[in-house]
Amino acid sequence: MELRSIVVIPARDEEQSVANCLAALAAQTVTLESFETLLVADACSDATERVARETAQQLGLKLTILRGPGAGSGPARRLGMDAAAERLLSLRLEHGLIATTDADSRPAPDWLARQLDHVAGGALVVAGLIELDDEDTQGVPAAVLSRREADAARRLAHVARLDPEAGHHHFAGASLGITAAVYLRVGGLEALPALEDEAFAARLRQHGIPILRATDVRVRTSARSDGRARRGLAVDLAVALWLERRRYQASSFPIDRLQAAKAGASVTVVVPTKHCAGTVGGVLRRTVVPLQRVGLVDEVVVVDADSRDGTVQEARAAGARIVQQDAVLADQGPALGKGDAMWRGLEATHGEIVCFLDGDTQDPHPRHLQGLLGPLLTDPGIAMVKGSFDRPLRTAEGTLPGEGGRVTELMARPLLNLHFPLLAGFTQPLAGEFAARRELLEALPFPAGYGVEIALLIDALAARGLDALAETHLGTRQNRHQSLRALGEMAFAVLAAVERRIDGPRSATGGQFLRPWAGGEVIRVPIEERPPLATVRSAPENGAYRLGCQTVGY
Repeated sequence: MELRSIVVIPARDEEQSVANCLAALAAQTVTLESFETLLVADACSDATERVARETAQQLGLKLTILRGPGAGSGPARRLGMDAAAERLLSLRLEHGLIATTDADSRPAPDWLARQLDHVAGGALVVAGLIELDDEDTQGVPAAVLSRREADAARRLAHVARLDPEAGHHHFAGASLGITAAVYLRVGGLEALPALEDEAFAARLRQHGIPILRATDVRVRTSARSDGRARRGLAVDLAVALWLERRRYQASSFPIDRLQAAKAGASVTVVVPTKHCAGTVGGVLRRTVVPLQRVGLVDEVVVVDADSRDGTVQEARAAGARIVQQDAVLADQGPALGKGDAMWRGLEATHGEIVCFLDGDTQDPHPRHLQGLLGPLLTDPGIAMVKGSFDRPLRTAEGTLPGEGGRVTELMARPLLNLHFPLLAGFTQPLAGEFAARRELLEALPFPAGYGVEIALLIDALAARGLDALAETHLGTRQNRHQSLRALGEMAFAVLAAVERRIDGPRSATGGQFLRPWAGGEVIRVPIEERPPLATVRSAPENGAYRLGCQTVGY
C-alpha cells in the first residue's frame, strides 16, 4: 500500500510518555504501511530517543528521528512538518496528510483513519478534539476542571462566530492534520517557541483555508502542569491549579492560628521610607505593633532614605529600630532607590522570614501583615507571599474603584502575560508588601529601583517554581498617587528588570530617560542590580554584623 500520511511528533525529555504515544499510533486502524512516524528529538537530555527507537522496533513502526534546534515546540514541530511535506511532495503525494500530535498524547485508534476520510471528502485542514487523560484528571481539583469547561465554552462561542459548523474550539498541535500541498502553499508553520498552533490558525485564515474542527478525530493528552512548552495546555493548567491552591484571604489567618504555627521561626519586618512622616507611625502602630505584642514579630527595622520631614522620629516613637540606608553596606556606595534600600534592609536584619511593608500606606491594618505571614508560617512549601489589594484611585471628582495600580495594568501585567505566563495569575505583581524566606531572598539579586518587586517574583519562580509562590488578598489599599509622568519612569524601571530576565538582545539606554516636556532633560532611572547577598555578605562577628566599612551593633 502506498504511503498516505506522515505523523510528526516533537519531543523534549519525554522518555516517560513517548512509548505510550507510539503504541497508540501502532494501534491505528489503518495499516502500518500507510503512514510513517517522524520524531523530532528537541535537545533531549534523557532517553527519549532510545525509548522511541526500541518501542518503534517492537511495534513495527517506521520511525525517523530528527534532532531539533532546542528552541521550543514551534521550531521543532516546524522542522518535522517541513520534512514531512518534502517527503510527501517528492513522492507526488500532494494530498498526502501531515498529521501532528504531542509525545504526551495518545491518539484514538481511528485518529488517522478519520482524518484521511475527511481529506478524501475535500478537507484541507483537520483539527481534532483534544480530551484530558482520565487518570491525570483524578488529582485535579473540581474547580479547576469547571474553570476549564467554562473557558472551553467561551472559546467555542468565539470560534462559532467565524465557523458556525465547528464541532469544538480546539486547534492545537496535539491533533492537527494538513495536506502537504496546502502546507506548502501557506508557507508552513511559523517557528515560534510556543503557541505555534494559534499562529498557524491565523495564517490559514489569512490564506482563506477552511479548518474542519472534527469531533470524530480524538486525542487524549496529559493533564500535567509541568509541560515542556512555554505556553499551552500545561501552562494553563499550572496557572489554574495555582489560582485554586495558592491564593488566600487575610481573614484565613487569625492571630491564634499564626501563634500556633510560628513554632520558633523568627520574623522580621522591614519598612523602607522616604519622607513618610505622615503615615509611617500609623503603619507601625496599627499593622506591626499588635503582632509584635503577641510574639509574632521579632524584629522591626525602618530603612530610611535620609528623610528630613520627621519620618525617623515618628518611626522611633512607634518602637522601630532605624537604619539609614547609606550606612548599611557602605562600601557599595550610596543607595540608588527603593530596591537598594530593601536589599540593605535584608542585610541589616536576621529573621528567618522577612516581610516588607510600605511606609506610605494611608489605611494600615494588622491583617496586612497577618495575610503575608500566614502562608509562610502554616505551609513550609511556600517560599514567597505577595500581597494584593483592591486599588481605588482618588481624583478631584471622587474615588474610582479598581483604577489604581496603573503601572501594574499598563506595564507589568502585559509583560508577564507575554514573557512569564506562569505568573499571569498574580493580581498585584508589583506589590511592595510581600514576605519571603530569608534563604530565598539572599540568593536573589535586587534591582536598585522600582523593578525590584517584579524581578524578585520572576527570579523566585525560576528558583523555587510556581507552587512555592502565593498571594494573599489583604483588603483595600490607599497609597499616595503619583503623576502619570512619574509613573512612566517607574514603568521604565519595571521594563528594564523584565528585559534583563528574557532571552534576546539588551537595550543600550543605561537607564537614561528623556523628558521632552522638560526641554529635553535626560535623567537616569536606576536600573542597576545589587548581587545576591549570599555572595557579598560578611559573617557575623561578636553579636554584630560587619556592614561594609563599618560595624553596627544590635
